[in-house]
Amino acid sequence: MPQFGGPDDPYFGLPLWLRRPCCGRVLWAYNVPHLELLEAYVAASQRERPSPAGSQTLLERLPAWMKAAGNRAEVLAAIRELRDGV
Repeated sequence: MPQFGGPDDPYFGLPLWLRRPCCGRVLWAYNVPHLELLEAYVAASQRERPSPAGSQTLLERLPAWMKAAGNRAEVLAAIRELRDGV
């Protein structure tokens, strides 16, 4: 059974290539489009909630440390480093 939601491949359990320490945690992504989605969300100055309220999208489920305004610069720098290394 695949295990989604961590820095390892959900099917094989191997570490993902796109991972980097960030804010005392591990920032990871499956591929470049995933990195771009994370970057756009973290960089946004205003994040609108989807309609109907209460639905949980991938972006709403991001960990609080990644969405915190105080971590924005470090998270964006880590995303850019990962993207530049691809």
